[in-house]
Amino acid sequence: MKAIVYTRYGSPDVLESKQVEKPIPKDNEILVKVKATTVTVADIRARSFTVPPAFWLPARLTLGLRKPKKEILGMELAGEVELVGKKVKRFKQGDQIFAASLTGFGAYAEYKCLEEDGPVAIKPSNITYGEAAAIPIGARTAWYFLRKAGVKKGQSILVYGASGSVGSYAVQIAKYFGAKVTGVCSTTNLELVKSLGADKVIDYTAEDFSRTDETYDVIFEAVNKSSFSACMKALKNNGTYINVTEPLPSAQMWWTKLTSSKKLLLSRNSPETSEALNLLKELVEKGKLKPVIDRYYAFDEIVEAHRYVEKGHKKGNVVINIEDNN
Repeated sequence: MKAIVYTRYGSPDVLESKQVEKPIPKDNEILVKVKATTVTVADIRARSFTVPPAFWLPARLTLGLRKPKKEILGMELAGEVELVGKKVKRFKQGDQIFAASLTGFGAYAEYKCLEEDGPVAIKPSNITYGEAAAIPIGARTAWYFLRKAGVKKGQSILVYGASGSVGSYAVQIAKYFGAKVTGVCSTTNLELVKSLGADKVIDYTAEDFSRTDETYDVIFEAVNKSSFSACMKALKNNGTYINVTEPLPSAQMWWTKLTSSKKLLLSRNSPETSEALNLLKELVEKGKLKPVIDRYYAFDEIVEAHRYVEKGHKKGNVVINIEDNN
């Protein structure tokens, strides 16, 4: 089968198209013919090995000291079940599915084996494979943290980075929970964030959200580009600060936790199960949630897709069509 592999860390040019052995599903696995995948920030970081200095050694041990342990990137996908292991009960041949592949990567390939009990679910019936592939990480992350924060009707929430993958889902899910949502983004994305349901949109190039009298029950930092001090100034005394990209609390964060009633939720992977995907599927089919797709690329254009995402200005998600089916 055809796959995009990388055998060393570096620029997008380390990605190469190769013929590799087609996987065979174990008793508890399904073999999926991949129709679409995505290029996420996580793919960019793994490929280029761009991690905070404090995480250099743990990341090297996880990803590979001298070269990548997992040569096929791709952390979310959608496709069709081609074969099922003899112990599989939840899926059958021909099922259309979408899934996260954070643990083993491997979605940059024509076929991928997935564990039946992992983060895999039946695809929403009203969207394409490409759109479905853009849900498993960004939407699941937003859902997990907003549920963890207990967001409810009547609360006010600010989403910083509201036009990105996680941020665009956070706006929609917070509205589904009944919150009043303020989105922060650049000038070019104001209309997009409004269309997602935000009650108010702030252009960060023209206005500082922390210099107004407005305070929030929840501040959702989706891109780690706002000042923590500014967020604390705008967060209510019993409010919750969410940062989905910051793995370790700074000294200032520790001090805030010790000296105030404000809650901090920092980056961590949501549970690797299908529960959230099934809930998100329902929201999509009810018209309450929609993936934002910036660009589609063909499988052979994946290097160009990585270059684009690496610039840091994508809106929502970037999708790779493994087959020309969208």
